[in-house]
Amino acid sequence: MIIYVGNLSLETTEDELRKEFTEFGEVISVTIMNDKHIGSGQPRGYGYVEMASKSAGATAITRLEGKTLRDRVVTVVQALPLSDKSGMSLSIKSNNRFNRKRERYTQ
Repeated sequence: MIIYVGNLSLETTEDELRKEFTEFGEVISVTIMNDKHIGSGQPRGYGYVEMASKSAGATAITRLEGKTLRDRVVTVVQALPLSDKSGMSLSIKSNNRFNRKRERYTQ
């Protein structure tokens, strides 16, 4: 089970987050999102924790939702999947000029 953890202090480390969740079961991975793609590396204030079992994840969500970590009340919920049940990716369609296909007209 993958769990979203929001409203994290910018000083929170992955090890601290792992420690909070380990008391409820096996933690497979912890990732705190940051701006490494634009160069600053600044933490974004949220992350994901992957638990080995659904029951351990559900217990962790129940016990940690609304808990204060580093003077911040955190949000802890089950992460939503990136695709629907049929395996098709969900996407937002826009009707702006950058997303339209160019068509050639020949005479």
